[in-house]
Amino acid sequence: MAATLIDEDPQLAHQHAQAAGRRAGRIAVVRETIAITAYALEDYALALRELRTYRRISGRNDQLPMMVDSERGLERPDRALELGQSVEADSLEVPVRVSLAIALSGARLDLGQADAALRELEIPQLDRTRAFSYSPDLFDAYATVLEELDRGAEAADWYALARRARAALNTSDIEEDRETVEIVEEEIEGFDGDDVPLDSELDGDDERPVD
Repeated sequence: MAATLIDEDPQLAHQHAQAAGRRAGRIAVVRETIAITAYALEDYALALRELRTYRRISGRNDQLPMMVDSERGLERPDRALELGQSVEADSLEVPVRVSLAIALSGARLDLGQADAALRELEIPQLDRTRAFSYSPDLFDAYATVLEELDRGAEAADWYALARRARAALNTSDIEEDRETVEIVEEEIEGFDGDDVPLDSELDGDDERPVD
């Protein structure tokens, strides 16, 4: 029920999560669910506390980006950076690694460190030739930092790329386990196999699909 209600009624979702917690508080996914619903309600202190418990029970770091964002929500960007850097990024699954980079970039912006914020996002997954499930958020974050650096033209390119990637991911008929699509110029192409190309350039007539 918490998962069903989280988008439309996060408060009620949180109540369901808490009810589960009263019955099965030692189960990792229950504590994780309480944390996620608390985060949706911007109760960052509770979210962080529950995520720490989830991490201790499960031994997993997959919710580390949300922990970092919760520290940011509590206006503690220094602690957010310290927490995010406490785990080797290479030990995380790729989507988690990307989410962590976005969270760390946000903490850098909180501290007024725009150049460092950009460097946090310059990871191998910042690939404008492919759209994975995490790509739109990564592209948007990169564009946001470019705006902070007064690099408006570059920011516009990345925002446009994020929109196109999101459109492709939303409209392509992709099987549930598929993670990537490709886009050529402004048109969403069909695909064979596991992915389809993102145009390497966003300029009007220069259509150069990869592979």
